[in-house]
Amino acid sequence: MNSIPLTKPHGPGRPKDMEKRAAILDAAKALFIRNAFAGTSMDAIAAEAGVSKLTVYSHFGDKDNLFREVIRSRIQDLLPEQTYQFDPDADIGDILNRIALIHAHLDCDPENVGTFRAILSDCRQGNPRFGKLMWEEGPMRTRALMERLLQQAVDAGKLDIGDVPRAGVQFISLIKGDMMMRRMFGCADCAQAYAKEVEENARAGVAMFLRAYAPRA
Repeated sequence: MNSIPLTKPHGPGRPKDMEKRAAILDAAKALFIRNAFAGTSMDAIAAEAGVSKLTVYSHFGDKDNLFREVIRSRIQDLLPEQTYQFDPDADIGDILNRIALIHAHLDCDPENVGTFRAILSDCRQGNPRFGKLMWEEGPMRTRALMERLLQQAVDAGKLDIGDVPRAGVQFISLIKGDMMMRRMFGCADCAQAYAKEVEENARAGVAMFLRAYAPRA
């Protein structure tokens, strides 16, 4: 008598489905950056991914959900949660400088700035919900993670902050300065000088932040 297998074999379509989902996300990322949200159709995404439009809808439901997943995937790739990990045994300045440099380089990266331009283009065309999706999946997520880290630093006696949410916003503003705006307006002429200034501005922002919130003796 043939024995009955103890475990059910995996269906042959599952890995292929995941490959299709990844291909759709990659295609949507490229097209959203190139053509903005309004200029990107589900037909174009399907063609770019090499799948049917029905497959795109079956994975993501509609264009808004696909856009949200694209932004979520992109942000999590660039800024995984462990970026904001707090180590009570580490120097708080070292922790903040590490985060500041990561943020500064990402915010001023030409591809990421291209994404922001595309979002702004959609907002100017009367589609504020696209900007809202970007805000929720991007800045709101990173702000929450930054606030958690700052609160952990306060609890450990590394920082003295009365209003942690406000301090989180101040931190991001200080390390960013006008560097991202200069890239958006095409004013980053010399790549090497610009990259150096991005890092110098981030470190100076951390130094100012610590002068404001380091514990007083």
